[in-house]
Amino acid sequence: MNRRDYLKTLGVLSAAAILSLYGSFVGRAASQSVTVLVTYHSASGNTEKMAQGVAEGVKVVSDTTVVLKRVGDVTGNDLLSSDAVIVGSPVYFGNMSGEVKTFLDNWTLKFDVFRDRKMRNKVGGAFATGASVSNGKEVTIVTILGAMLINQMIVVSGGGGFGASATTGPDSPGIDEKEMAEARELGKRVAEVAAVVKRGSGK
Repeated sequence: MNRRDYLKTLGVLSAAAILSLYGSFVGRAASQSVTVLVTYHSASGNTEKMAQGVAEGVKVVSDTTVVLKRVGDVTGNDLLSSDAVIVGSPVYFGNMSGEVKTFLDNWTLKFDVFRDRKMRNKVGGAFATGASVSNGKEVTIVTILGAMLINQMIVVSGGGGFGASATTGPDSPGIDEKEMAEARELGKRVAEVAAVVKRGSGK
């Protein structure tokens, strides 16, 4: 084989190797899809509407799957298979609802994810709805985040200072577009951070 044929063969082999590596990289990237669980309790429908906004924000991030469920419908597998969990609650007497508290208690009592820190390094976020401007929404969000921190999760804010919130009482009936934008921003940020944690920053 002369030098010209040798270089031609080498070029073909190099191109094949590059294509093979690229295909492998694309395959790995595709397999690194991020799953975000958005779960909530809602009696009036307000927290459910915020949850839908959060889910919309998650969907903006590429290669991300969102699972939207009420807290009573969540299984242990939902928690373990997610890369991020966002929990929403109405404010009852200045704190999270009993249903959300039971859900978080079940991480130990029912789902057995507290032992061995099975939620460790998953990303967490929270949102709340309450009747009044000063009604305990921040307390509710912080206590949800506190439960996540105890499980060694990585908690992030988004939308508002601690998470997303909406005022739904007589002074502000329903959920306005600004509050829905906060919900979407929370979902987007949690999904973005979860992608960085799972795939790396790429920088």
